[in-house]
Order: sequence, then structure tokens, then C-alpha cells
Amino acid sequence: MTSHDMNIRIYYEDTDAGGVVYHANHLRFAERGRTEFLRHVGFENRKLRDEHDIFFVVRDLQASYRKPAFLDDMLRMETKVKALKKTRFVMKQSLFRHEELIFEMDVTVVCVQQDSDGVTKAVPMPNDVLDEFEKLVTKE
Repeated sequence: MTSHDMNIRIYYEDTDAGGVVYHANHLRFAERGRTEFLRHVGFENRKLRDEHDIFFVVRDLQASYRKPAFLDDMLRMETKVKALKKTRFVMKQSLFRHEELIFEMDVTVVCVQQDSDGVTKAVPMPNDVLDEFEKLVTKE
């Protein structure tokens, strides 16, 4: 598996008064896509925290809104790993209506650990996580 797909139905709560998906909701859809991607490859967020004392946070992202999405649309969020380093990875996320690209973004996600004072710092991913992610990197 080099990518993960997740279907998203657009509900009234996702839209503005004109029935168009509010721009910030694209980021919520992408977060769900990343979470389901991790779950699909066996790295649930809670498991990572409980077993490895790590979690992933968004460092930065670049988003392109290409076309609007509307109430009742059925969309597909495609998520894949684009690049990988010891402490972070970049994911490419694309949102489609049928086969039409309507939104895409690159998001850099960092592996962090929290100390007893609540301060987080970037740390290398555990070897089992890094090894699995290396298998998932797609070349574009």
C-alpha cells in the first residue's frame, strides 16, 4: 500500500450559508485522512503514545484550494507519504470529487515527545515505525 483513501460525505455542518464547504474544514478532513492512514498501517495515535511515548504533530503545511465542494458531495481523501527523515515525514493529501482534484496539500509531520513539564521536542521515530514508513514512501 502506498496510499490510503477515505470517503467523506459533506454535511450541512461542513458548509457555509451558501452550501459551500468552509475552507478550514478541508484541514479537518485531512487530519482524519492522516489518522486513518496511520491506523491502516498499524500505528494508531494512542498506541504510539502508550507504547513509544511519542506522538505526531503538524509542523507546517502548504494547501491549494482548486475547486469548491458542496453540500451532499461524496469526496475521496487520498493520503500518502512523500518524504521521510528520522524525526519527520511529509504527506501528500489530495481531495477528489469523483476523479476531479479539488484540494491538495503537503503537510510536514514531526515525531515529538513530551517531558514532565509538558514541553515537547522533536525525537527520532522508533525503528519499527521508521522501517514501516520507509516502505510507504511514494515517488511522484
